[in-house]
Amino acid sequence: MPTKGIAPQRALLTVGAQILMSSERQSVTVTQAWRRLQKWRADHAHNAPVPFWWFVLALDVLYALGTVELRDDLLVFREVSGVA
Repeated sequence: MPTKGIAPQRALLTVGAQILMSSERQSVTVTQAWRRLQKWRADHAHNAPVPFWWFVLALDVLYALGTVELRDDLLVFREVSGVA
């Protein structure tokens, strides 16, 4: 979540959403997802630095939300349906 110390464009939920948008929900390797995120952020003028370890934390958030899983070295994005 964005806070006083974390800019909205660096918040883990924001970065996670950017990972989903930049991957277009296609199965990709971690390296491809990282490169696509970097390109997406550059194309959309999100200049706040996001180190690789922050990207991995954002993937952890997506995993916890049931949105992504790792299968055969590929990140597989899933639709999350319904709210409990």
